Amino acid sequence: MSLHTTVVLLACAVIVIIGVLAGAAAGFLARLDGAAYPAVMTRAVAAFTATLTLAIMVAAQLAG
Repeated sequence: MSLHTTVVLLACAVIVIIGVLAGAAAGFLARLDGAAYPAVMTRAVAAFTATLTLAIMVAAQLAG
């Protein structure tokens, strides 16, 4: 495995971890706002999905 591939994989892993934290924060803030649990999960998943999309775009740019 080359150094470039390792850096790309580590960057993706960091972005996924940040995505999980962003999703948790979005869910927590939605719950503090008084949203029901289905709405909380929807907001958390939307935040995680947006961050995961960013990870895919970064990986494509770094790998290409």
